[in-house]
Amino acid sequence: MVKQRDTKPSAKTAFVTHDHEGCAAGTLHRAQEAAREKGVRMTPVRQRALEILLEEHRAMGAYEVLDRLAADGFGNQPPVAYRALEFLVENGLAHRVRRLNAFAACMRPGEDHAPVFLICRACGEVAEAGADEVRSALLDAAARHNFTVERATVEALGLCPRCVDGAEVVA
Repeated sequence: MVKQRDTKPSAKTAFVTHDHEGCAAGTLHRAQEAAREKGVRMTPVRQRALEILLEEHRAMGAYEVLDRLAADGFGNQPPVAYRALEFLVENGLAHRVRRLNAFAACMRPGEDHAPVFLICRACGEVAEAGADEVRSALLDAAARHNFTVERATVEALGLCPRCVDGAEVVA
């Protein structure tokens, strides 16, 4: 018999129960501030693309974002989504999750960080975890080889608490 946890994450959380609307609104606000500080423009399509990524804690493919943008009247040509997503990634407002060939909103916009992505192989939820220890270890290893790290992404595949507990059907 699988024991169910007392507090289960909702479908919009990244493995822990929290106020997702507050989480998304706060992250959007920090992203807008970070864009302002960098002197880059958050056009309506860029902002909407980020809002779409913030609606759930999972990575989304460019075509899924495009479908949502098109439904909101922003056009249905792939460059619409790709340009918006590229802008978000280049400016630290979103991340590319390569394993999934998808994009996820950055939960720490405006901060210098190298996150670890925890990817649930069953439900597709993605958590951006702080990984200062991993970053330090990587920089130390690189320094021993006189190598300068410019960008690094760590992606871990596994099961989220809900899927481990059997609350999700594993495909």
